Amino acid sequence: MMKAVTGIVKGRVQGVGFRYFVLDTAESLGIDGWVQNLPDSSVEFFAQGDEKELDSFVQKIEQGPPMARVDRIFKDAAQPDGTLEGFEIRH
Repeated sequence: MMKAVTGIVKGRVQGVGFRYFVLDTAESLGIDGWVQNLPDSSVEFFAQGDEKELDSFVQKIEQGPPMARVDRIFKDAAQPDGTLEGFEIRH
């Protein structure tokens, strides 16, 4: 069953390869969506996929890559977007 989640990641998540970590994680799990930096130094993401893979995705994002520090994630369930294919970094 397709599920979707949107979230904001707070902490040291810009300038440490965080978006590329999110991209690699999504691609390895077959998750569609996007990730982007926000002006307040946080990172926003939208992800959709099978519930089990989506849960794994969020767990990995909560850990982050070695150079990052994730202080908090604000996440909410979202409506799946049927137009998305693959995962991208938005600028």
